[in-house]
Amino acid sequence: MNFNISYRSLDKQLFEQLFRDYFTRLCNFAQSYINDLDTAREIVQEVYINLWQKKESIDTDKSIKSYLYASVKNRCLNYIRDNKKFRSYVLDVEIADFEVTFESDAFTESELQTKINNALGKLPEKCRQVFQLSRFEELKYKEIAAKLNISVKTVEAQMSKALKILREELKDYIIVVLLMMI
Repeated sequence: MNFNISYRSLDKQLFEQLFRDYFTRLCNFAQSYINDLDTAREIVQEVYINLWQKKESIDTDKSIKSYLYASVKNRCLNYIRDNKKFRSYVLDVEIADFEVTFESDAFTESELQTKINNALGKLPEKCRQVFQLSRFEELKYKEIAAKLNISVKTVEAQMSKALKILREELKDYIIVVLLMMI
């Protein structure tokens, strides 16, 4: 079957044929990016749904096969990007090295906030400034460097120092912090 046809001629029969011909291949392709078959299937299903819903508005010279593969690749990369944010929090706090025990009744959010504030207070001034601009104001390192009139390398060094100090200061509370973030 020729899949170099225009999107505007995509009817139910052709859509079903595309699904039968490419679904498994696209799932394998997606799985090569994300290593999780269930998530790969969800991504491919979303691509097919999007293709069907936008079949009238998609206007391109690419073949449908190319469109499907490019869409799956882009959605996989988006999935990796979106989930990398969470993983970076985990990496920042290195939770694998901690053993935490606490009584949930005895531990309140205000107590945790006090511990965090105390830990932030132990940071050197420049370190605290850089950390707060990065994590609370969500500025990029380049923006922080410009705002504080320092180099990007200095921002990186200060963030590394801040994270090291905070990991040490909050090591007994790290699981609670992560659970609150989720």
